[in-house]
Amino acid sequence: MNKGSRNRRIFIIVFLGFVALFAYISYDMAQRTTAPWNRKKQLNRVLPGATLDADSLRLDSLLKEVE
Repeated sequence: MNKGSRNRRIFIIVFLGFVALFAYISYDMAQRTTAPWNRKKQLNRVLPGATLDADSLRLDSLLKEVE
């Protein structure tokens, strides 16, 4: 009876550790990912005047000015 209790305790500890690790990885991924509806706003913050449908030559000239 004591051995079953010990195995159950080990299982619960390993399970909680796995769930905590999974929650941490999920949170980390969520913080590093941009939502699809915010990508245009993020591009405007990084390169003012640039939009997703902007001309590629204009976007390249903006990049050269930053460098």
